[in-house]
Amino acid sequence: MNKVYVVGMGPGDAGMMCREADKILQECDTIIGYTVYVNLLRDVYPGKEFLTTPMTQEARRCEMAFEEASRGKKVVMVCSGDAGVYGMSGLMLEIGAAYPEIEVKVIPGITAALSGGAVLGAPLTHDFAVVSLSDRLTPWEKIEKRLELAAEADFSICIYNPASKGRPDYLQRACDILLRVLPPERICGTVENIGREGETARLYTLKELRDAEVNMFTTVFIGNSMTKEIGGRMVTPRGYRI
Repeated sequence: MNKVYVVGMGPGDAGMMCREADKILQECDTIIGYTVYVNLLRDVYPGKEFLTTPMTQEARRCEMAFEEASRGKKVVMVCSGDAGVYGMSGLMLEIGAAYPEIEVKVIPGITAALSGGAVLGAPLTHDFAVVSLSDRLTPWEKIEKRLELAAEADFSICIYNPASKGRPDYLQRACDILLRVLPPERICGTVENIGREGETARLYTLKELRDAEVNMFTTVFIGNSMTKEIGGRMVTPRGYRI
């Protein structure tokens, strides 16, 4: 049976890619993905066939992967971070139902919540929630409810896609929602360009975070009631005895 692999490439630095993902990318014939992510791989895996589509053409991208695999090629669909966290694995499995002769194998990667959390210190050591502020596929009303309930439940919260050119004020809106529940001095942090040139980490209070400059390459962390700053690092205790 032919296979198509859905590979999480991690945050972008080759050293932070899982070894299995790297092995499959070295052995494959064709690499398919969103243009921005594929461009990060062209120099690392020379000699491969690269196929891309822009944003909003995710279904077509999946169809291309199955079409290439049906020709006997070893095909990899790449995603940033982990393929199952806001990635393409779910859509690949959905569309793959129309290609029963091709097996879909999902290869994990390091998502931004984990790689960015490591840069900040240990913000997610206890229970946490991950919420994307992109309303392209999720209504804002549902995002708002998830933020509010996560805050009420005292989760640490990791926020993906906090702003873009078309959504410049979404982090401000999210902070306003969180400030209904959380104190303004709640410790927060951001990491930009995780694992890439220009990586930057900063700590804020929730009140300060509201006016922080962020973009699509920024991951945001909101602490829970136990989160504290230790030596410039963001730490959420698990509760071990010390």
